[in-house]
Amino acid sequence: MKTIIPEKLKKGDEIRIIAPSRSMKILGKDCIELATKRLEEEGFKVTFAEHVMDSFDDDYNCAKIEDRVKDLEEAFKDKHVKAILTVIGGYNSNQLLQYINYNVIKENPKILCGYSDITALLDSIYAKTGLVTYYGPHYSSFGMKKGFEYTLEYFRKMFIEENEEIDILPSKEWSDDAWFIDQENREFFENKGYLTINEGKAEGEIVGGNLCTLNLLQGTEYMPDVENKILFLEDDGMAGNTFLMEFDRNLQSLLHTLKTVKGIVIGRAQKNCNMTDEKWIKLIKNKAELNNIPVIANVDFGHTTPICTFPIGGYAKIEAKDGQASIQIRNQK
Repeated sequence: MKTIIPEKLKKGDEIRIIAPSRSMKILGKDCIELATKRLEEEGFKVTFAEHVMDSFDDDYNCAKIEDRVKDLEEAFKDKHVKAILTVIGGYNSNQLLQYINYNVIKENPKILCGYSDITALLDSIYAKTGLVTYYGPHYSSFGMKKGFEYTLEYFRKMFIEENEEIDILPSKEWSDDAWFIDQENREFFENKGYLTINEGKAEGEIVGGNLCTLNLLQGTEYMPDVENKILFLEDDGMAGNTFLMEFDRNLQSLLHTLKTVKGIVIGRAQKNCNMTDEKWIKLIKNKAELNNIPVIANVDFGHTTPICTFPIGGYAKIEAKDGQASIQIRNQK
């Protein structure tokens, strides 16, 4: 299948906000106002899908399946819309997959960006259409008052600036607090840089995102080809102290579907996961199939902040040597 790369953004372009997972209803007014203001300050027009505030179910906090699908397809069909941002993650965007008209997306390619549960959409759309999608900030991410500079920098690099290749450098500091509850009292930690687990050099196509969500696609027509790729993987802190075991078995499940993997880049785990460098090393070193490929951990993407943006279906070059690591990404080979 031919790879489709969406056009970059320019000032005046319209960005549509959709809620394929949880509703925008769960966001605070200050978060919505700041997120919209930030995008407008970048020169964009912000519009909202018809059902973005709907929530018919108190458990899932989401609109009905047919309404979420309608908003997604309308955003792609609308010729004025140049990019689509998801409101936030959740638990059930994979409910939509069998109802989406993928020809609508293929015939109207444009930027789609989000993370976490949105992995199901990003990877399935790439698998079904060849459209490169983006693992990066939600609309809600733009509502963060402090510590957002790195996230915005890489959003610009990916979607606005004319970069053929982007170096993903470590952020200076990171955080993992409930910023959406208390915007002022934040705790930031010095970023010690990437953890090199296995040395080596690799280049190839990127697939991945949120590991447990990606694994929901296994055995379905929505699973992208992960053979001989560079995997960018992360997971949230819901497992807490059992994160090590959960990540291990989810990674092993994915590896069982592969004959070859070129390299693995792992996003930083949340604080409550208690993932020390030693635990990451133990997890990876116990997998013989990874012995001869580069593996880099503690990279700025996932459920801590800030985060970079990377293209699913794009291309990466990674190198790890003498305790140092470098990561470069671009939209195509």
